[in-house]
Amino acid sequence: MDIPTSSRHGVGQYGRHVVFLLACLQLLPTVWTVGRSSSVTLEARMRDDPDLSEFYSLIERDEIAMSRLVHHPLTIFAPTNQAFQRYLNNKTHLNYHMSSTPLRLSQLGDTVRSLNDDGTPLYITRRRPLSGMQEDLYVNSAKIVRERSNMEFKNTRGYTQILHIIDDVLTPITTVFNKTLDTPNPDAWGFLQSVEAINIEPHRVRSFRKKILNLKRDQVFKKSGISTFFIPVETGFKVPPNPTLSMIDKRVIDGHVIPNKAIFTTPAPYGKPLETLQFEDDLRVTITFFRHETGKNTHRVFVVSNTMYSNSRLTPGAVIAEIVKPNIPVANGVVHLIHRPLVIVDMHGMQMLTDNSHTLWSKFRDLIEDYAPEFLNVLRGMSQMTLFVPQDEAVAQMMQTNFMSNRKKLLEVLMMHVVPDAITIDKIKRNNQNHIYQIPTMNSRRFLYFNLNENRTTHDKSVTVEGGGVNASLVLGDIATKDGYIHIIDRMLGVSYMTVQEKLETDPMLNLTYHFGKLNHFNDQLNMTNKRFTYFVPRDKAWIQWFIEHPAANLDDFVRNREQSRMVLEHHLIVADRVFSMGDLRNMSHDSLILPTVGLESLQIRVKEEDNRYFIQWKETGRWTTVFRADVECTNGLIHVIDVPFVHEYDMITSDGHHLYGIEPLTLLLVTVLTALGAV
Repeated sequence: MDIPTSSRHGVGQYGRHVVFLLACLQLLPTVWTVGRSSSVTLEARMRDDPDLSEFYSLIERDEIAMSRLVHHPLTIFAPTNQAFQRYLNNKTHLNYHMSSTPLRLSQLGDTVRSLNDDGTPLYITRRRPLSGMQEDLYVNSAKIVRERSNMEFKNTRGYTQILHIIDDVLTPITTVFNKTLDTPNPDAWGFLQSVEAINIEPHRVRSFRKKILNLKRDQVFKKSGISTFFIPVETGFKVPPNPTLSMIDKRVIDGHVIPNKAIFTTPAPYGKPLETLQFEDDLRVTITFFRHETGKNTHRVFVVSNTMYSNSRLTPGAVIAEIVKPNIPVANGVVHLIHRPLVIVDMHGMQMLTDNSHTLWSKFRDLIEDYAPEFLNVLRGMSQMTLFVPQDEAVAQMMQTNFMSNRKKLLEVLMMHVVPDAITIDKIKRNNQNHIYQIPTMNSRRFLYFNLNENRTTHDKSVTVEGGGVNASLVLGDIATKDGYIHIIDRMLGVSYMTVQEKLETDPMLNLTYHFGKLNHFNDQLNMTNKRFTYFVPRDKAWIQWFIEHPAANLDDFVRNREQSRMVLEHHLIVADRVFSMGDLRNMSHDSLILPTVGLESLQIRVKEEDNRYFIQWKETGRWTTVFRADVECTNGLIHVIDVPFVHEYDMITSDGHHLYGIEPLTLLLVTVLTALGAV
């Protein structure tokens, strides 16, 4: 149908109006956003944010703070309501959360001058959790919540204001009632001089301050720049005259200062040794931050000094101190009050173990005092000792079991944690290069066995220790005493918590037996808790040596022939209504002892003991071999680690007589096992 010209003209005008209206509608969100950006102020944003209500209500009640929020250029670090729920102090210092210079996150330097009356600086820390990840930012000990920060506003006077959200309340130096500081914004020495006016209750620091003056080291604490200072409190020197105080010299004082860094406890580089002022060729002291978890979302913070290349006055090794009042900002860094001096070794092992000020092993100390006080008599008679002390969580887990009802067994377990020698972690590593390092304990016939695990990324080597069937990791080592060392571990040795199968799977010395049994499903039964197993397990080195000595044995078929390998393992496993310790077997085998295995054939052996070591003879070969580790306890049985497997060469030869030659047995063994595992 033809449309009259006049009509077509009207439609054209209508179309143009529609296009214009649509264009206007598209512009509306943009106009609203710009209007919102220009009209919403920082004050309004904080007032309307329910998660900042605590902080905003404090500003509302402070006329000066509210004036700054409304009228001045500003950077404000605003704590969340959750931060205030954790805050234990009575007073919040609002001006210490503000700076007169608007600063986005990218503009934050190492320090930011606050609007606090004395201008106390705020310290900025950058930490990258992992390579390639965005760095975390902290102001003092509070983490900046990145996704809620960098919010920029204009106030009614056109000044720029920037809001950053933080997860903790910031606290400057606070004075006690009716006291003032001699010097506003004091440095670390000013802090020590005015400490009686500062709220550090219930602590005092007179002794250390006096020692600094006597040795003329006050310039260390006055030095401009940024440092981290550790100040031992009065209780760390006990009742005078105390030998600890007399042992403090200039080098010890310098060992309490980390230069060029203001390290607050939350962003501290835990586990990383940091050089102190005392770091010279003849004497080097580092300090490491260490966090001790005490429960859900709770922890205590310690620092550990490590002395290397000691002089005649100082003992090499670690000294640990708890931070009892952290994160006191001063003009030239941060001060932490610690419960005792670093660097100085002033206690024997038993004294340190029983000293109530050492909270890292409080449950272990309570366990000894309440259930095995006679254990301390053993320690008193020792001239040298190394103590492997389980951390609190491990002791608490053990105390919930029925293990506590057997006091004799408990004493035996405690004795397993003591070595009658001064053993450092470095010595353990040096002696563990080409073989498993083992050392005797105060528990007769019980040894500790050490293993090194290398981190594939950092190549750092961590130490594990096995005793009585329990494998523990080293948490903190080389805490020096006058007569040896203390090493903190994460499990109680000798208190089994794994089944036989679980122990095989996790013990680095028993990998091959575990993998053989995994391939043929022999291991499946070893998790059963209604049976009692006694398992003679060849260690990895025993299998390797056996194949070297028997080159005609067909390893490839042994690994792949599940029936054949299962038959061999059956020679080693006893199932009965009880377990058989090596002591039991020694007492039972005056001549020859026949034990029922899970296979068709019995195991006929003899056992003897010489020099606190057990030896076992398999009747089939008549060969005596060492029991490398006896009585490895599991929840459903015992493992005896042996140095020769109970196997004949014909057990490894298939019926068609096929042999493998031309490949190094050790290489063949490892390659075959790994290949077979990949096929499972």
